Amino acid sequence: MYNYWDMLIDDVTIRITAGKGGDGARTFSKIKMQKGPTGGNGGKGGSVIIEGSSDLSLLNVFRFKKEVLASDGVPGQNGKKDGRNAADIIIKVPVGTIFHNLDYKTKIEITQIGQQFLAANGGNGGLGNCEFRSATNQTPMETEKGRLGQSFNVRLELKLIADVGFVGLPNVGKSSLLNELTNASAKVANYPFTTLEPNLGVYHELILADIPGLISGASSGKGLGIKFLKHVERTKILFHFIAADSAKPLSDYTTIRKELGKYNKELLNKPEYIFISKSDSIDAKTLQTIIKKFQKKAEVVLPISIYDFDSIQQVKKILEKIQKQKTI
Repeated sequence: MYNYWDMLIDDVTIRITAGKGGDGARTFSKIKMQKGPTGGNGGKGGSVIIEGSSDLSLLNVFRFKKEVLASDGVPGQNGKKDGRNAADIIIKVPVGTIFHNLDYKTKIEITQIGQQFLAANGGNGGLGNCEFRSATNQTPMETEKGRLGQSFNVRLELKLIADVGFVGLPNVGKSSLLNELTNASAKVANYPFTTLEPNLGVYHELILADIPGLISGASSGKGLGIKFLKHVERTKILFHFIAADSAKPLSDYTTIRKELGKYNKELLNKPEYIFISKSDSIDAKTLQTIIKKFQKKAEVVLPISIYDFDSIQQVKKILEKIQKQKTI
């Protein structure tokens, strides 16, 4: 277990601009009897490259930074020396990011660590006058300007690829369990909607995502529902939290399942564990009654409380089992 992040920037729009090519040079030799052209070519402008990374917090840098500029190529030099090519800029983005080119209406998904693609090509350098020398033109004055680099408005949209997603109504204890398992620092309070962004934590090698509380109507955008549901979409396994002190626990469960299905029916086919959270808040008899109501809904129905050491250990065993299956 180790500390990760407590807030996630998952959707940003920025402008990327590759560098301009260096201009070609117009120079001539000063050596007697060798007064031909010696202007070198300009260097290529830097390109903008996108690369996949395992760090899911990488889009945070674009919270305020809205433009990425690559350097220009160096102009050509005297003595037939070409200008240096500018260095490329590599923008690292989390695996699971979809790169939308808003100008060309195209998109590319980053699915692997180390995956790269050229997002904006640097401009070619211009030719120096040395390149224009010919039998009929011994002292060419012609040169070329460097070409402009490509420039685009782009959207970087992260659809989280997590191993386990915590789902449920607001204030059902998801963030508390995440903090307990991973040393994350998700905000916890005894009122709804304390979690306004997905919180992430890592348990050994498993990425756990605390999806902010869904509500009825989430699939149509109510309560930022679409923003949160998209992260559930590519989560492999669901931990569904039902508060033990709820007046209608089955209704709570149905509400979330209904919204998941409306957004994407495939979400209903994901492996699901049901956790009866805050189990310390009710008596043992009432708790057993609730558990029986859910036994036909999932293979695992587990009462948990962050104040109950044994129940937390049972959650850890489930996670360790998931980890073993992941590595097979």
